[in-house]
Amino acid sequence: MFGSDTPEPRVFGLPPGADFPAALVEGLRARLGDAPPEALAQVELIVNTQRMARRLRDIFDAGPATLLPRIRLVTDLAEAADLADLPPALPPLRRRLELSQLVRRLIETRPDLAPHSALYDLTDSLAALMDEMGLEGVDPETVLGLDVSDQSGHWQRALAFLRIARDYLAALDAPPDAGARLRAAVERRIAGWHDAPPGHPVILAGSTGSRGAVALLMQAVARLPQGAVVLPGFDFHLPAHVWEQMGDALSGEDHPQFRFRKLMQALKIAPDDVALWHRESTSDTARNRLVSLALRPAPVTDQWLDDGPGLGALGPACEGLTLLEAPTQREEALAIALRLREAAETGQTAALITPDRGLTRQVEARLAGWGIVPDDSAGRPLHLSAPGRFLRLVAGLRARPATAGELMTLLRHPLTHSGAQRSQHLRFARELELWLRRKAVPRPGHAELSALADKLAEPQATAWSEWLSGCLDAVRCDGDRPLSEHAAGLRALAERLAAGPGVDGSGGLWEREAGRAAAALYDELEREADRGDAMDAADFADLVAALLQREVVHDIEAPHPGIRIWGTIEARVQGAELLILGGLNEGSWPETPAPDPWLNRVLRHRAGLLLPERRIGLAAHDFQQAAGAREVWFTRAERSEEAPTVPARWLNRLTNLLSGLPDQGGRAALEAMRARGRGWLQLGAALEKAEAVPAAVRPSPRPPAEARPRRLSVTEVEKLIRDPYAIYAKHVLRLRPLDPLDRPPDALLRGTALHEVLHRFVEATREARDRLTVGDLMAQADAVLAERVPWAATRVQWRARLARVADWIVATEVARRAIAAPVLLEEQGEAALPDAGVTLSGKADRIDRDAEGRLHIYDYKTGDPPSASQQRFFDKQLLLEAAMAERGAFERIGPAPVARAVYIGLGSNPREVAAPLADGPAQEEEDLVTAAQVWEEFTTLMQRYADPAQGFTARRAMERKRHEYGYDHLARYGEWEDSDPPQPEDLE
Repeated sequence: MFGSDTPEPRVFGLPPGADFPAALVEGLRARLGDAPPEALAQVELIVNTQRMARRLRDIFDAGPATLLPRIRLVTDLAEAADLADLPPALPPLRRRLELSQLVRRLIETRPDLAPHSALYDLTDSLAALMDEMGLEGVDPETVLGLDVSDQSGHWQRALAFLRIARDYLAALDAPPDAGARLRAAVERRIAGWHDAPPGHPVILAGSTGSRGAVALLMQAVARLPQGAVVLPGFDFHLPAHVWEQMGDALSGEDHPQFRFRKLMQALKIAPDDVALWHRESTSDTARNRLVSLALRPAPVTDQWLDDGPGLGALGPACEGLTLLEAPTQREEALAIALRLREAAETGQTAALITPDRGLTRQVEARLAGWGIVPDDSAGRPLHLSAPGRFLRLVAGLRARPATAGELMTLLRHPLTHSGAQRSQHLRFARELELWLRRKAVPRPGHAELSALADKLAEPQATAWSEWLSGCLDAVRCDGDRPLSEHAAGLRALAERLAAGPGVDGSGGLWEREAGRAAAALYDELEREADRGDAMDAADFADLVAALLQREVVHDIEAPHPGIRIWGTIEARVQGAELLILGGLNEGSWPETPAPDPWLNRVLRHRAGLLLPERRIGLAAHDFQQAAGAREVWFTRAERSEEAPTVPARWLNRLTNLLSGLPDQGGRAALEAMRARGRGWLQLGAALEKAEAVPAAVRPSPRPPAEARPRRLSVTEVEKLIRDPYAIYAKHVLRLRPLDPLDRPPDALLRGTALHEVLHRFVEATREARDRLTVGDLMAQADAVLAERVPWAATRVQWRARLARVADWIVATEVARRAIAAPVLLEEQGEAALPDAGVTLSGKADRIDRDAEGRLHIYDYKTGDPPSASQQRFFDKQLLLEAAMAERGAFERIGPAPVARAVYIGLGSNPREVAAPLADGPAQEEEDLVTAAQVWEEFTTLMQRYADPAQGFTARRAMERKRHEYGYDHLARYGEWEDSDPPQPEDLE
């Protein structure tokens, strides 16, 4: 196939932009020429990804009919029959479980290294380091023998721990991990080839040789009598003097061709010795020359001045390029989706290449709106799939009691109760949610579920609540337990929740591709559980999340055959008519290297491990490889959600080079690239442009008299005065804002708890005035807070706030008892207005009666009480309660004169604020009113709102601009201002 055997290494390349698999097959057929059909079957093709292997088979299947070569993966070498004496690779999970025990003890003894929450991240990074050492052939003693005397204490502690890990694993006498076994298999295969070279052609194609074991294999294949290496994206336009300057890893590894330079050095060949594999290529030669010059190593970019004019006219080289610089990533994603949609409609194959998963999700969402499902090679992390989310939810609930929000998230999950009667389950879940919102239950349990079942009064609801109660009881998992017990408990609970009440099996939990992947992972966890340490439920939940996050599933059904989304690895050996390089910003492409907690850059270089620049160099190679295609888009967003972005260094170099060559049409070509991008941005803006909608006017609805409110509470009168629209929405439209599921420890809850404390305190001391002490008050507070406030920190804080004013509360309570004695606590009353057809209701916090039979009405306020002026014109709660009391609204005490009504403020500045209530009709103060006057004014107010001509104006007299009663969004406040005149609207 390659002519006569030669001792010289045989290395070929394909230029950037070539459809690598197609060109590889075409070159293979051209070299075989008129050879018999069985000649192709004797060829052994070694590739580095399963996706490339599938693509090669698809090309051969497309015809003409022929025998197939033997297509193998690099990793298949470790599974060959003649390597059976090598011990099998250690399962990765087993290694991680063993290492996690060491890392846990490290964090416990040296908490300055990392927080406990980083346990499994540290474990994964340590396992990755050990795997890399095996793959690169770096002996542990080399790493442990590094001189760290000139390094910080952190790296010295890290190396000390690595020595402990080495000793621990050596004592286990464990088999090698996957990386070490692959290197051993490669070395074994190379030794076998040295003794008995294969007589058939062996071609290793598509690898850059960035990993040590693969680089060794490439060198061996290149030296075989009938062996060859085919490099992807080889820069044939790079001058020899530039190749020579890329020898040092510390300064040159970020160049796209650095790995090829290392391979040539190892094989002792020159760049001119790398031959073109196949002359027919889809790459653009002029473009490749331009990109090659733009990506010259940083120290020699002054060569742009000398070599730039040699590029000739730059217009043809940039003819197929589009530069899209979007203001935001949202606009970037829309423009990309529009271009992919056009490709789908015209039958053009197109691929989005980007490592930015946030961008791909936005593009996929846009395409989904047009019914286009791209073939996403990156798949989706298992922990974001339905089974992954479900398992994480259930594992999290075992670590702590479920809040109302967490419980409803679980019940609404599509895998919960995924067996029969799911619609009924969703109905019960909805009823439970409304129940929990109304009752403000922070951590629901058996009592709340039973109460709901009694309310619904259905046999199915009873069975459902018992099933859910049983699951919540099974959730509890206290203390450290063996990993195997945790795993069995989570499986049993997850399957029970997924199946539903009275149903065997596991519902849809382990179905479809994501479910099967989760089942396989969980089976492995149960097999290796004995290797793990005992842990609590929280650590087990973290372990489950970490394991799920490492797996990827490809669960897309029937993707579009011509629209693809590739990661940079897949793009190296794929081809499409249109390539879109998205997210070209620093930090995205190239990605920011992850921090290494074990070895810094200098120590890695000394040990012979891979440097962080390796990933940057591979990303640069991916950029160069894709940029040579016929039609290419470069896209980026000028701003992220947080701040302005910086263009990717390679895009920056390309634009700077073009800008610096105006005489050759560089600037004009760059402007044409940007103009093409702006055209698509304008198309996206036109697609999203909405017709102007006139702003809403300030509403003042006028419903018919029979639909107007017939019952109000004393606290709603202030709303009627300040924001009548809120009363209209609540009583006429019958809309109620939903309370939050997980109600925070807010002012409302604090007020409720403090009211209960004072209620119990006053009740307990009615007949025992000797118990009017701070100690008794705080004892009642402790009991109420324990019952009503489930947050320990909040209980401490609220108790401390109450303790600061406890002396004042007790002292003023003694003074109040000297005036009158409590007769009613939390008493409900109501009074009718026959002329207006309205009933007023109210609950008095407390009513005392003095020796003369007069009433003293008190209301507790945890915030600042309203001033006398505010009470006179707006906040009429106490005044109305006084008027109701004088009219006998509180039946248990009957009509009686009111001596005074007082707000008891319990804030940081405690004080009493009396209502502007006069003792009788002959008061001289203008700001004081009698109870009779209050009732008369209220009657007039209600008569006005009983008139069909009176509108319920939105925000009629608000005290503060930001103040609202929960209905401003319904009134579309913001489209109009408080100063706008109301627009009455008669309603039928």
